[in-house]
Amino acid sequence: MLQQHICGTCGCREESCLPCAKQEECQNCNFNRPCCCSKSHIVWHEKQVRRGVLLEYISLGWMSVEIVACVIAGLIVGKSFALLAFGGDSVIELISAYAVFSYLRKLSGGILNIESESERTEKLATALLIFLIPIIAVGAIYSFYSGIKLEASPLGIVVAAGAVIIMPVLWKEKKRIGNDGNILPLTIDAVESATCFFMSTALLGGLLVNFFLHVTLADYIATAIILGFVVLEIRESVEEIGKSWFKNP
Repeated sequence: MLQQHICGTCGCREESCLPCAKQEECQNCNFNRPCCCSKSHIVWHEKQVRRGVLLEYISLGWMSVEIVACVIAGLIVGKSFALLAFGGDSVIELISAYAVFSYLRKLSGGILNIESESERTEKLATALLIFLIPIIAVGAIYSFYSGIKLEASPLGIVVAAGAVIIMPVLWKEKKRIGNDGNILPLTIDAVESATCFFMSTALLGGLLVNFFLHVTLADYIATAIILGFVVLEIRESVEEIGKSWFKNP
């Protein structure tokens, strides 16, 4: 059995990438340029990128649904700051997903400078996460001290339940493809999908308690948990970027 080898340029973890001995001999598997990778490996890597594009299509669609539903359920049908905070996170994730989607489309077409485009995408995704913290924190504090009566709605519960089902699938697939194909922006986006799953779990619990037991405090607790997950998400994203910069100084 062939010893596993990591390509010096594309970083893919496939045995078919074994011939890549020198970085200058391989530009990138997705470019129509000379590459020391075997044809089977090039085809494999192109498939990974296309699968990543499909995942981002799904993310964009679902994030759009979340945003609209959270605004309606959090402002019009009912009043839930945790739901609005979750919707705010969905806006950030929508922008991030579009950035990664754009990156993957360019990568698939071979029309970008991979390192600079990847770095810009990574920075944008992380910056958006950092921007989300004050939005959630300030809003929660204002809501608590202003005495707003928070109410959960069936629509909000449905949205949260949908996220609990969909986000783990997106998280696992993005992480797998990102790691196998060495596509760091997709790996970072997987972290966001994972955090969205945990957020939706906290949100669903808070909405259910508020809806059935009328415990308003549950909404604030869910909001605090969501904020904690955002902080963890930022830390993990920064660590991923740090690893990339250390590997490619």
